Amino acid sequence: MQGTATDFRQSRENPLERSSQTAILLLYCTDRPGLVRVVADFIFRHGGNILNLNQHQDNHSGLFFMRVEWSLMGFSLNEQQFKQAFSTLAGNEDFRWRVAFGNTKPSVAVFVSRYQHCLLDLLYRHRIGELDCHIALVVSNHEDARPLVEFYGLPFFHTPVTRETKMAAETSQLQLLQRYGVDLVVLARYMQVLSPDFVSRYPDRIINVHHSFLPAFTGAKPYHAAHERGVKLIGATSHYVNDDLDEGAIIEQDVVRVSHRDDPEVLIEKGRVLERVVLSRAVRWHLQQRVLCYGNRTVVFE
Repeated sequence: MQGTATDFRQSRENPLERSSQTAILLLYCTDRPGLVRVVADFIFRHGGNILNLNQHQDNHSGLFFMRVEWSLMGFSLNEQQFKQAFSTLAGNEDFRWRVAFGNTKPSVAVFVSRYQHCLLDLLYRHRIGELDCHIALVVSNHEDARPLVEFYGLPFFHTPVTRETKMAAETSQLQLLQRYGVDLVVLARYMQVLSPDFVSRYPDRIINVHHSFLPAFTGAKPYHAAHERGVKLIGATSHYVNDDLDEGAIIEQDVVRVSHRDDPEVLIEKGRVLERVVLSRAVRWHLQQRVLCYGNRTVVFE
């Protein structure tokens, strides 16, 4: 097993952690001179000290992307005041943006079916402090994961799903998400397709892991399809969920080598390692406000 298959990539192992004393702004717009100065000057004029600034220019699309993190010590605006003041500037500059003040941890719901490897990895990383969030509840269409979830002291909700009860189950799930004030939904090998109505409630806030290097081998049995094709690499993909199955904006991917000696069961075993890692990376980067969606693509800031 390669060492890189079980850890976060070296370039992102020690990022500046978001704390209760910082805020993060993500934005994109049409590229033009002076954009960094416009944003930096706004933060400076209100007493902010910039701690981290990353930018990217996409020459193909003509777009400019920025992530800026600054200290709230001495900053004169709270989150609501910032949104009001920055909205005027953003309208003038045609910014598409969002901001996160670090005084509250996001609330996360994890959905799972029978396979528990991704769920276990998320719960463990959350327990040791790698995921800066509050896991509020775990929802499953099966009872299998209940002992694991209760071992970690978290609420577990069983919502059975059949073709006849799917709409009712989603209604119950959405009520749970509202009750717990959920900001992010993580599908940790949840083997149900969410309806467009469900997805529309959480745009760019539902993260899924697919057991394939998308766009190759979509569907329910990608490892079997990969074996039939005789590929020498298999992968896993973490992406945001949209209305089209397995077509959402990709956040992270990883691969591992396989050979003709590996049957589908071996591919599944190797793939589970990748699934855990790419999902945890994607969730971590989302929580750290490092992922910016545009169209059906993402910029992931380091």
